[in-house]
Amino acid sequence: MDELIDIVDENGNYTGKTCLKSVAHKKGYFHPTIHVWLYTTDQQILLQKRALTKKVFPGLWDISVAGHIAAGEDIKIAAIREIKEEIGFDILPENLHKIGTRKHMVTHPNGIIDNEFHHVFISELTVPVQELKLQEEEVADLKLFSLETILHTKNYENLLLPQYQDYYSFVHSQILKKLSIL
Repeated sequence: MDELIDIVDENGNYTGKTCLKSVAHKKGYFHPTIHVWLYTTDQQILLQKRALTKKVFPGLWDISVAGHIAAGEDIKIAAIREIKEEIGFDILPENLHKIGTRKHMVTHPNGIIDNEFHHVFISELTVPVQELKLQEEEVADLKLFSLETILHTKNYENLLLPQYQDYYSFVHSQILKKLSIL
């Protein structure tokens, strides 16, 4: 879906300008997005398998929920909206914990230029996976993996992207802190 999004500068500051997501990806404009990592108290992490129709990384087991922030939309509200849209999980704002913002720059073989600032959140998944409802245009499947899996992405095929291991290790440590294990 093509949506109107805010444009930010190379430091993540809002410029007051907006454009369609497709234009931002064509011209390489920086824009804000959300990443939400959902975990369980028994140290599992929910990953989604991206729909085969996705323009980048189709079929990849990826972050629990990720998406674009609409122009003028509050970041936390966008995260809550994306969680509801992609996997049908209702979450209260106080249960969503921001752990950082990550600058991400990559040009994909299909010409999409992803220059984004990921606003990264973690939260406990409080319902069984079977109760989640997939947005089929975005998500092909959902599965719980051992939390340790994200520390060893190079050992798996089609599961997250090994070049971002530092990011996944950070997420892992933040989840353990939230679970009071560190």
